[in-house]
Amino acid sequence: MENKVEILRKEKGLSQEEFAKIIRVSRQTISSIETGKYNPSLELAFIISNYFGKPIEEIFIYKRRNTYEEA
Repeated sequence: MENKVEILRKEKGLSQEEFAKIIRVSRQTISSIETGKYNPSLELAFIISNYFGKPIEEIFIYKRRNTYEEA
């Protein structure tokens, strides 16, 4: 899943450490989310979207793979 967390964080002038403290996670969690190594829980995604004042789907972009076979 792609996301715009890094872009939005930088627009606010926040470091990863500062943003992590605001939303009460580790800096490593922010780094992992921004690089796509970790997808946040639904709860954390809501916390992030509420902080930036944007809908989740504007921040986290899900690109569905065609893994389903049509019956």
